[in-house]
Amino acid sequence: MALLSILQYPDPKLHTLARPVKEVDARIQGLIADMVETMYDANGIGLAATQIDVHERLIVIDVSEERNEPLVLINPEILWASEERVLNEEGCLSVPGIYDGVQRSTQVRVSALDGEGKPRTVEAEGLLAVCIQHEMDHLLGKVFVEYLSPLKRNRIKSKMLKTRRALGKSDVA
Repeated sequence: MALLSILQYPDPKLHTLARPVKEVDARIQGLIADMVETMYDANGIGLAATQIDVHERLIVIDVSEERNEPLVLINPEILWASEERVLNEEGCLSVPGIYDGVQRSTQVRVSALDGEGKPRTVEAEGLLAVCIQHEMDHLLGKVFVEYLSPLKRNRIKSKMLKTRRALGKSDVA
């Protein structure tokens, strides 16, 4: 297993539309293991393949207290989302240190393949439902800051670029 680099907003690669996983093979299973390890190392509760510059429809999530119940969703599709919505403070491993309110459905039903390639349906509510929606946005090339006002989004972008420069990293295109 290996720790993977997480793309940082405003990297344009975060806006890439992910393509379906064609086959759950050894490559995908190795990628899943690396993504889970990377998510845990970064103290995250979810990670989409898009965030590690792999543009395939794959997400890993773990909202358990013990951090030992990873959920793998390959080619996830939302079958149903509740009309009831809630405003949650969200953060993102691609936008470290930034948290803001985003409206999400309180419940979702998702179909996907698991890490073995077997079909499954997940009924989720609360934090898990929010996390699934957040990570699925990444597969569509959307980062949570895009739900915020243009003013907030531009401030976040400027802050992220300033931080990168201070750390001696080059600006993203």
